[in-house]
Amino acid sequence: MAKRSTLFIRIVEGKNLPIKDITGSSDPYCIVKIDNEAIIRTATIWKTLSPFWGEEYTVHLPPYFRTVSFYVLDEDSLRSEPTLIYVLLTWLKVKCVDGWMNLTEIDPDEEVQGEIHLQISVLGDGDIPRKLCCQVLEARDLAKKDRNGASDPFVRVRYNGKTYESVVKKSCYPRWNESFEFELDETLSDTGLLSVEVWDWDLVSRNDFLGKVLFNINKLQSAQQEEGWFRLGPDKSKHSEYEGTLGSLRLQLRLRDEVVLPSSHYKPLTELLSQSVGSQLNGNWPDFIMLIDETTTAESRQEVANNLVKLFLGQGLVKEFLDVLFKLELEKTTEPNTLFRSNSLASKSMESFLKVNIGHLLLMNFSCVFWYYRCAGLHRQQTESDIIQQSSSLLQSYLSELLTSILQSASYCPLLICQVFHQLYLRVQERFPDPEYRVKFIAVTSFLCLRFISPAIMSPKLFHLREKHADARTSRTLLLLAKAVQTIGNMDTLACCSKEPWMVCLQPAIQQGITQLKDFITKLVSCHESEDLELQTRMSLQCGTMEKEGFLFLHRTKDKCMPMTSPFKKYYVTLSKDTLSYSRTQHSKKSSSISLPKIRAVEKVEEKCFGSANVMQIISSEDSGLQETLYLDCKVRLFDVSLFHTLCLSVWLKACSHNTNTMSCYHPGIYKADRWSCCHQKEKSDSGCDKTRHGVTLQEWYDPLDPDLEAQLIYQHLRSVQQAMRDKYYMLREQQGVKEADSVRGKFSSLLSFCTVIVN
Repeated sequence: MAKRSTLFIRIVEGKNLPIKDITGSSDPYCIVKIDNEAIIRTATIWKTLSPFWGEEYTVHLPPYFRTVSFYVLDEDSLRSEPTLIYVLLTWLKVKCVDGWMNLTEIDPDEEVQGEIHLQISVLGDGDIPRKLCCQVLEARDLAKKDRNGASDPFVRVRYNGKTYESVVKKSCYPRWNESFEFELDETLSDTGLLSVEVWDWDLVSRNDFLGKVLFNINKLQSAQQEEGWFRLGPDKSKHSEYEGTLGSLRLQLRLRDEVVLPSSHYKPLTELLSQSVGSQLNGNWPDFIMLIDETTTAESRQEVANNLVKLFLGQGLVKEFLDVLFKLELEKTTEPNTLFRSNSLASKSMESFLKVNIGHLLLMNFSCVFWYYRCAGLHRQQTESDIIQQSSSLLQSYLSELLTSILQSASYCPLLICQVFHQLYLRVQERFPDPEYRVKFIAVTSFLCLRFISPAIMSPKLFHLREKHADARTSRTLLLLAKAVQTIGNMDTLACCSKEPWMVCLQPAIQQGITQLKDFITKLVSCHESEDLELQTRMSLQCGTMEKEGFLFLHRTKDKCMPMTSPFKKYYVTLSKDTLSYSRTQHSKKSSSISLPKIRAVEKVEEKCFGSANVMQIISSEDSGLQETLYLDCKVRLFDVSLFHTLCLSVWLKACSHNTNTMSCYHPGIYKADRWSCCHQKEKSDSGCDKTRHGVTLQEWYDPLDPDLEAQLIYQHLRSVQQAMRDKYYMLREQQGVKEADSVRGKFSSLLSFCTVIVN
């Protein structure tokens, strides 16, 4: 049994942000932190005080997380401190958020992080005066306040007017091992407080506050002793005078906690659902999928579709599941022009199938069109007609290039997606025999163009095809391209030209595009009959992996001290389902590899070690028992440490999520000059000064399937609509007659029984 927490985040927009540039505007972007750890960075929206992001993320969290922080920053390379304002939400407030949140100015005394290890006890008994003993052992993950990427932390222990202090230089992981004693004042037992504060010592400027912990003496006397790691808190005595005057951020958040049971508990549910798509619908009695379709509300339809698609993918029945939905949708549709245009369960499930399973492969085959992130420079004065003619020519060339890329991608499309579209193609042809052969093509394009390709063209950042949103001029070009593709998908040039006069000049290209798209669909739905099944099989196998590859800078160490010069060398790194391999070139025959089950920790490295915030370490154990550390500098094309975490660290953590021999603590520094740079310990075999983090990961399309979690989510949905399903079942029973409905009564009763048994 495992408890899992998932946070759905949608950063919608901001308004009335403060001016930060001399032009009277700002270039805002957002960073999201979970317990002071940056995990998300949005795109920068240029030159606006009311930015719109519309970016969505799903984050898997450990059940013990405390806060979620949203920071709004200004993209300005001339300032070393770009932070503007932020929103801080505690665990209780995160449960469900939908609306505008006031932004507040960041107070340095509230920006604290880290934990401190303390042992506090009350000594003495009888006639002997009692003493309060506070032993300060160590701290970890303190905030970095100095330019060298560290701090000079000193601890200040105060009680009843008496103060002790102790300092450790150049460390965010100090070990004090100091003990302080105070005379216990019995008269203050009800109100007396023991204060343990951590500060960064500075020779010239003001000392920086790093956090504090308060203890009630009355509770300490009852317990006699208290020991453990305590999270450092902010100085709550201060309050910002600018609260509510620095603009607002519109957020949508939803936190979901699930307790996932062992697989055996979900076997009856998965078997029941598998049987429902395995049997053929005869149109005379209600199917379970039909009941789910009829009772699922619009608000939950997308999530239910995602869960069902993933569950049937794991069962190897996703093609059969989608086929059942196709037939249900076709039975309800009387007008061909409205086919699959609503947000039905069939439409949402097909959309999820394209994204979750294999859609990214298809997108990558025509993503070359986004190299047109440029605008033609005008070096001479031109008339308006010249500009229109030039823009029209450029748009036609971009559209032609895009259509060529789409057409070429048919051969590389995974086998499973070809089979699903083939089934859809046949079902529509049976339901709407069309002498012009248009409806069956439009059914395919309603998913491929309207719900997949066009949105990816308009917002390539949201489909992970580009790291930034396009500027205003390029966005306009992409919007026109997306509309052109949507028009081609509708296969009606006359209607579009009457509604969109600017498309008149594109009519020849659109007409040619319709012919090309028909050829593409014909090839796509017949790929499963192609002689080149070897290529199809290879592409279908790729879609289930989480393989990533590219050039990174590595340094490998086996009981070696760190050299004085830069140790990193450029390697081509490949992360597959089972292995991490790296070589000097992409096609090199000689390479080194690490088996993923042997990886014991994947963690970040302190910035001061290599002068970069984008270095991570992979700690693995060899067959000989020796421990090896591989350092990766992932600085290529990255914005900052938050994006580094999003694109790299999250991937590695998920790849090693099922490893059993993981480390509980590690060193975030390096071993150099006969000591660890993080905690200054001289023993190289020291276990570590910081705890490893396994919990926070970003969900992506190509994540490995988790059948138990999907079954649990479907079960929760069935519980929520149980009464609605029962009412719908009896209504259909009355409509169709008792005799016809008796065949489904047993299955429905089994489902209700399962819902009852699993709760108990």
